[in-house]
Amino acid sequence: MLHRFVSKEEFVLENGEVLPELEIAYYTYGTLHESGTNVVWVCHALTANADAAAWWPGVVGAHAAIDPSKYFIVCANIIGSCYGSSGPLSNDPRTGQPYYRQFPLVTIRDQVRAHILLRKHLGITAIAICMGGSMGGYQVLEWALMEPAQIKRLFLIATSAAESAWGIAIHESQRLAIEADASWQEPRPDAGKSGLRTARAIGMLTYRNYTAMVQQQSDTDINKTDGFKAASYIRYQADKLVSRFNAQSYWLLTKAMDSHQIARHRADNAAAVLKTIQQPTLLMGITSDLLCPPEEQRKMAAILPNASYIEIDSPYGHDGFLVEAPKVSAAILHWLEA
Repeated sequence: MLHRFVSKEEFVLENGEVLPELEIAYYTYGTLHESGTNVVWVCHALTANADAAAWWPGVVGAHAAIDPSKYFIVCANIIGSCYGSSGPLSNDPRTGQPYYRQFPLVTIRDQVRAHILLRKHLGITAIAICMGGSMGGYQVLEWALMEPAQIKRLFLIATSAAESAWGIAIHESQRLAIEADASWQEPRPDAGKSGLRTARAIGMLTYRNYTAMVQQQSDTDINKTDGFKAASYIRYQADKLVSRFNAQSYWLLTKAMDSHQIARHRADNAAAVLKTIQQPTLLMGITSDLLCPPEEQRKMAAILPNASYIEIDSPYGHDGFLVEAPKVSAAILHWLEA
């Protein structure tokens, strides 16, 4: 069920800017035990929303690893997004008008601090499993460092301890596409719409890979000179995102991903910080992931004190953490039982 939490207290961001109030949209599933020990918090990725059962079916839901009959499951929309939490489409209480491009930059740590506000509001004192893939994994790592006593176990898939130069370069390419849209700076909800289409097209090339694209989007008609299946697929995916997402949020959230560095103001490098994370952790990589390749997860697994590592052989690239839900769910169940 979708819920909304509004904090009327000022929320100071990592960069010093202030949101006069904070709104968080979130879903819950299942029932919180009296002992409070059955909480699973799912952190979502870039363009997902708080309805984890909808975008991660097979992992979250009845008969899956994270089953609401067993767990009290929470998923909150990250701040900066356009699915109900404070972001560019929210009204600024100081003006009564939407923020649009005036919404300040946020970091992964800001997003986790918002999660913590919600945790306290819900009366949750411990999180049995904190889990997420891609950008969701960034939040999980930060949360484990910010509240080590509350977070008991971690599940991380297709993620890393810091945003790579590769990832930042991809995000900047996407932002350049959005900024090239003449409407980008205009104060309206569909500003940057054409740029977002191009940004999503760029993103799709990193979410999948050569093998998957050739296998699934090749034409059988060798005499074609136009109207290719792969081109139609990219346009379809671009239009699909534009119909449900906001360019200003996309630009802002890619900036938030660039900020991901668990060593910032903590240590000289990420490895030193990873050594301090004591929670049992299941790390999972996708063999064909181009965006956050399995070498990133292997590095973390070699450093984290209590980590288990599994690699899923999949042709679906970065999207494998969503597409391969049965394999992901089975691995989580095996880990929990062990």
